[in-house]
Amino acid sequence: MGDSTAALPYAFGGPAGTGIIKTSPEDFAVEELLGFEPSDEGEHIFLRIEKRGENTDYIARQLARFTGVSARDIGYAGLKDRHGKTVQWFSVWLPGKPEPDWGQLESPSLRILEVRRNGRKLKKGAAAANRFEITVRELKHDPALLEQRLKQVAGRGVPNYFGTQRFGREGQNLAKASALFAGTLGRIDPHRRGIYLSAARSYLFNRILAGRVAQDIWDRAVSGDAFMFSNSRSFFKPETITPEIGRRIEAKEIHPSGALWGKGTPAVTDRALEIEAAILEEESELCRGLEDFGLEMARRPLRLCPDGFHWELCDRSRLRLCFTLPAGAYATAVLRELIDTDHSDD
Repeated sequence: MGDSTAALPYAFGGPAGTGIIKTSPEDFAVEELLGFEPSDEGEHIFLRIEKRGENTDYIARQLARFTGVSARDIGYAGLKDRHGKTVQWFSVWLPGKPEPDWGQLESPSLRILEVRRNGRKLKKGAAAANRFEITVRELKHDPALLEQRLKQVAGRGVPNYFGTQRFGREGQNLAKASALFAGTLGRIDPHRRGIYLSAARSYLFNRILAGRVAQDIWDRAVSGDAFMFSNSRSFFKPETITPEIGRRIEAKEIHPSGALWGKGTPAVTDRALEIEAAILEEESELCRGLEDFGLEMARRPLRLCPDGFHWELCDRSRLRLCFTLPAGAYATAVLRELIDTDHSDD
């Protein structure tokens, strides 16, 4: 199926130039921010780890091997890929066991930054946000246009697209989802099945969002919309779109939302429902497949507003970006509105 995100419309007319990211780990730095503070008591050791050039699964396996525990006794809040310098938390369950010398685990690709304790395992989804520091190199751009794009992103945010990582190499996760729904995939483990289901759901959301972007209403209210906060999975639907709703959208307090498809009744009505229904009608097999596998209807904000967004043009060929995104959002959604980095490894 190829890259399902390549043809997604841009909010501001397209990037202002080209560049390369991830030429070194330091050029793509991510710091995971937990949604809570460890209690400093309990049988679970919380480790804040800096990793370079290694993915989350690899570090989890290293921790299990080093401590002699089962892989299921290792916890982490979310997956981070190997391209870049990442700081994230892991937990290790060591009931009644002496704590090892964590320094012996360190290597050029792994460094222990902090050790805490907590009463419960670190669960997936426990991260509240991720802080990014990204350097774009070999920048070729129109200076005035780039300045305009940067100010547009700072002022309005960007469409909250799922990134290419969600769909796998050459879009294979989406192709596997179609095969799963057609009954031709055979037996697969639950983890893989979850990845394929998420890819199908994310593709449908991207299509809904693309429809709103094409009409320039991705960050504006339409009749029947349901609204969300950036850091919550709940939504609310007012009876009418009042000036107060418009003010809160303008202040970036709330955002219009799109469907994460599954069983249940759509939360939207009127024009918002018409937009979603017209797009999802073309993807009825994917919708039906998600329903058959028991996923429940949910919502996701259509708009992504980078927090603390600032930039520095270090020289004509190098741009440094710093911003924080809520968990589940993609830095590539921000980058694509500014610079075309498709020729780099995403």
